[in-house]
Amino acid sequence: MTAAGQLTASTLIMLPVSLMADTPWHLPMPPTSAILAILALALISTAYGYILYFRIMTLAGATNTSLVTLLVPPSAILLGFLFLGETLEPTDIAGMLLIAAGLIVLDGRILGQRRDSRG
Repeated sequence: MTAAGQLTASTLIMLPVSLMADTPWHLPMPPTSAILAILALALISTAYGYILYFRIMTLAGATNTSLVTLLVPPSAILLGFLFLGETLEPTDIAGMLLIAAGLIVLDGRILGQRRDSRG
């Protein structure tokens, strides 16, 4: 509910600013494909993304959900390597391993399982 209120309020605040800056009534009408692409980004990427994010937060907790943000850099590096032909440097691999180690330690499941089996 809070996120919906924030997005609605920010839209209402930015609407007059964007109308004054862009004067869209002087621009030609965009093609239907562009309008559909914007609607898809708004509904699928943003709206559904928020719903999914808050559902995961409810199930996994805020701390575990925030750990997902640490996966953005490794994902971008790997996607660039796989699809854009970018080179994968040793420092990239080291950084991804460091992030993976940090996630393992922060999650605590593996260390918790080791303590349970000893104690």
